[in-house]
Amino acid sequence: MAAPMSDAHRQFLQALMALGIAERAEAGRLHRQCCERHHVYYGHDKLDDFISTLNVQLQPLFMEIRKGLAEDSGRAYYALVNLAETEVTKMASDYSESELELFKKTMDLIVLSGSGFVSSTEILNLADQLKPKKMKKTEAEQVLQSLVQDKWLTEKEGEYTLHLRCILELEEYILRHYQDSVHKCHICHSLAIQSQVCEDCGVAMHLPCLAKYFQAQTEPRCPHCKQFWPHQIPEVSPAGSHRLSSTAKEGRRISLTAPRRR
Repeated sequence: MAAPMSDAHRQFLQALMALGIAERAEAGRLHRQCCERHHVYYGHDKLDDFISTLNVQLQPLFMEIRKGLAEDSGRAYYALVNLAETEVTKMASDYSESELELFKKTMDLIVLSGSGFVSSTEILNLADQLKPKKMKKTEAEQVLQSLVQDKWLTEKEGEYTLHLRCILELEEYILRHYQDSVHKCHICHSLAIQSQVCEDCGVAMHLPCLAKYFQAQTEPRCPHCKQFWPHQIPEVSPAGSHRLSSTAKEGRRISLTAPRRR
């Protein structure tokens, strides 16, 4: 039987809705603060149980708090994602058809890039190919800024990739639409956009996952087919990389089927 919903759960949910996504340490602090404020039992190792109680209540609303690992650092994050593709969800989008088309084409480039990154130049070159309405490059730049702010994309030095929040919310869509081009990480079993792929058997691994895996191996061989791993292996870095933005602002909802026209 599921644990009852408390005011601590409600406050935690409200805070996560405002953040959109929170790192594990931040979610843990929020868990403690909510429990202490509302005099609810707090256990430092009970965050996942606390979230499970929330997810039982969120299930009928087609929402879920999902846990995922940042592709660049391997750090754990929690994100509130919308699982529905109902008419309400479609109407809730704040993106025009052309803006959504730019995002979908950007996602095409990222997923099919092989590296998980695409340059701003490549994206902006799509501006005059959009339907139903072409964009000026200055307009496309503004849309990209909004997509980064809303945590659908993340940007570093002119290169774009999918934000973890985007991957968690659109995982089923990505797997469905790019089934011949995307993989799940052999180590953590999460969707791998930024990864290295074995040239012999096609096994994919996130950089943090393969760095930790090969650290314990005498020589770099594929964990599946045992062939020599031909790619450069990154070092294990406790601090992680700086590609993934962790800014906390509530992003606009997005639907990949029928956006609301402005």
